Amino acid sequence: MFDEMDALAWGHAQGERARKMFSAVVLAVLDDAVRDEKKIGPGAGVESVTRWARSKDGRLVLSCAGIDPTERAVAGLADFVRRGERVSSALRLNDGSDSELADAA
Repeated sequence: MFDEMDALAWGHAQGERARKMFSAVVLAVLDDAVRDEKKIGPGAGVESVTRWARSKDGRLVLSCAGIDPTERAVAGLADFVRRGERVSSALRLNDGSDSELADAA
């Protein structure tokens, strides 16, 4: 059977998978808010993401994703939506800058 270390490792792995799932929900919310910002008009996406992040469900999802649901985090989410950049392209840009930083070091 499992010994104590195997049980702890399995529990940690389960927790990491759950955190990643909730992180994906946060990214989907950001994508939806960016889409609202472009379709409905300026301010619509920012207002929807701030309203969601301040709601009870939003705070719970942010906490489960490993993000402290403070006003600073809400402001960061709103700034991301205000820039109007999709999550997938922002992640691609970050991947490239990380590799450039690694090449420079």
